[in-house]
Amino acid sequence: MKSFAAPPPRRAAEGTGAADPFRARGGHFVAARRNFLRLMTTAAGLMVGACAPVDLLNVWVPPDNHRRVRDIAYGPHARQRLDIHIPHDLLGPAQVVVFFYGGAWQSGERGDYLFAAEGLVSAGFIVVVPDYRVYPEIRFPTFLEDSAQAVAWVRHHIASHGGDAGQIFLMGHSAGAYNAAMLALDRRYLAKEGLDRSAIRGVVGLAGPYDFLPITGPRLKLVFAAPDMAETQPINFASAEAPPMLLLTGDTDDTVEPRNSESLARRLAQLGASATTRVYAGLGHIGIITALGRAFRAKAPVLADTISFMRARR
Repeated sequence: MKSFAAPPPRRAAEGTGAADPFRARGGHFVAARRNFLRLMTTAAGLMVGACAPVDLLNVWVPPDNHRRVRDIAYGPHARQRLDIHIPHDLLGPAQVVVFFYGGAWQSGERGDYLFAAEGLVSAGFIVVVPDYRVYPEIRFPTFLEDSAQAVAWVRHHIASHGGDAGQIFLMGHSAGAYNAAMLALDRRYLAKEGLDRSAIRGVVGLAGPYDFLPITGPRLKLVFAAPDMAETQPINFASAEAPPMLLLTGDTDDTVEPRNSESLARRLAQLGASATTRVYAGLGHIGIITALGRAFRAKAPVLADTISFMRARR
């Protein structure tokens, strides 16, 4: 199983104005993840032997604490697959969370995010984790089109797994938060799948890039090789009709800076939409996702705030 893998490191050019969304001080997104991997690998060696970092997070998940339906195809391509995490004791149609992982639109595997799904499942939610195609196989906007296809599959089929098709939330971390926000804000992607964005009850974004022009990283310039770069920015599609959004970030995140969440929340509020920002003290880009895991929940109430947001919209 892979850990929080990232592409081989490439030096990002320095820019002015809006920062590259995956730039860290003294390096960039890849360097930030690499440092985290070193820390987690050391901890893993001490605690559970030769174990990948993400395995250390997943090993805390109690065995058989929920049902997992794996490898469901939502499209014809190899990476158009999803897993469904289902509580054992459903008392009725459950609220549904579609969770998109990060990885700079260049990496990621749905099986690595058991730790992220488990906390929500334990609170009674059904969690769907899709893979989606990434660079260099595809570029913008194909990963958004894949994400929209996954949501459409959930809308049409989740009732047969105990989910409430009228209670679908989108959630994501980093690049995955971008995917979730774009589906909720730019109505074209869901419309292509025959859905209106009113099908989305709300969005939870963890450390998402929503307002990040100009792009300075050479690899990300290839990922977002769009004729009109304004079309790539979630903030440009903010409107009063946007679903409610909870935008979570950490004040020490220098990979995707907190101003991304703050700018989008401010724009949505100005337009009359519902948007809330939480900035957690001492939490960085990777810390906000690991805070969903049992071993790290005491670091910040990321899981509790997410659950409260969604339950309030039941």
